[in-house]
Amino acid sequence: MLEDISDLRVRQQILKRAQQLESDPEKQGKPLLGELSGLRSLRAVGQRYRILYRVERRRVTVLDLAIGIRREGSRGDIYALAKKLFRSKLIE
Repeated sequence: MLEDISDLRVRQQILKRAQQLESDPEKQGKPLLGELSGLRSLRAVGQRYRILYRVERRRVTVLDLAIGIRREGSRGDIYALAKKLFRSKLIE
């Protein structure tokens, strides 16, 4: 999903924000509910983009699972896309 973002500057800002998850990922972002329960959402690039991630405590791993723009009501909304991925079992 990151490669689909054409603006290199935006991509770099998202990567920088994602790298900040190396330190206390559970204290960043907010936990999601419903179908996306177990994931967290972190705002990036002027609050427009979201990084959806899951923290795996057993392996001390942070997985960035989806990145995109929050557009409530749009099929391109990052949460709507993540729900589709979750339903299709790409995110487990």
